[in-house]
Amino acid sequence: MLSILIPTYNYDCTQLVHDLHEQAELLGIDYEIIVADDASPLQACKEKNREINALPHCRLIELEQNLGRARIRNRLADEAQHEWLLFMDADAEVTSRDFIANYLKHTDAEVICGGLCHADTLPSPEVSLRYAYEKRADKRRASHYRAQRPYEQFITFCFMMKGSLFQAIRFDERITEYGHEDTLFGVELERRQANIRHIDNPMRQGGIETNSEFLEKTRAALRNLAAMEDSMQGHSSLLGAYELLSRWRLSKWIARWFAHKEQALTERLTQGAPSIGLFFMYKLGYYCSLKQK
Repeated sequence: MLSILIPTYNYDCTQLVHDLHEQAELLGIDYEIIVADDASPLQACKEKNREINALPHCRLIELEQNLGRARIRNRLADEAQHEWLLFMDADAEVTSRDFIANYLKHTDAEVICGGLCHADTLPSPEVSLRYAYEKRADKRRASHYRAQRPYEQFITFCFMMKGSLFQAIRFDERITEYGHEDTLFGVELERRQANIRHIDNPMRQGGIETNSEFLEKTRAALRNLAAMEDSMQGHSSLLGAYELLSRWRLSKWIARWFAHKEQALTERLTQGAPSIGLFFMYKLGYYCSLKQK
């Protein structure tokens, strides 16, 4: 029936597994929960996650070498024994007692996306950039909005799909760093015209990076975008902005501006109340500088 698949790296996901295990047991379905630790260096997390093995139908796979974001998900799918695959990130938090049941109501579709949400209050000033960015995006994460652009709004944070369809697509293993693996997967779903359904069944994102960590992950995502640019055409607003600047012969000027302002921009984005508009300019400047190289 259902394989719940969770990749983790330096994150304690025992509470998540307990919550999912409780729901699956109450439903009385055939299920398994597989957590794959992608060679986490933090021993405390590894030892805590080993508690998962004590739960019926649950197991932890510990990898000796880091596979990266795409390969670890493909590995989990290869380990799965059931028809339906429910992927989620390790920092996801269950927000509904009917979370699994709500997904299983929609097995007439091939792919089901429940969405994500964030806490109502800022957890810490140190995570203000990621929090502000995500809270702004939350306003556009209702199912009726996502359904208007079903493939473009696909995200890997939490989704369920038929195992046979997943195996026909799989995540692009050229992507080892954070960023845009969901975009490429959505492009492939669209190419195949897969039956994708967006529902309001969100999980809360619990692990929010510090401002400095989020900027580094953003740079990694932009490097992925530059490497996969041909596959991303029409699927990235930032790429569209870059192409417009290039047509106006302004991209080189933006790259030079960014070279002079990068340190000041970084300081403003990592301290105090960051501006999302300034964050977009940072991303655009960094991307233009990548293209100049």
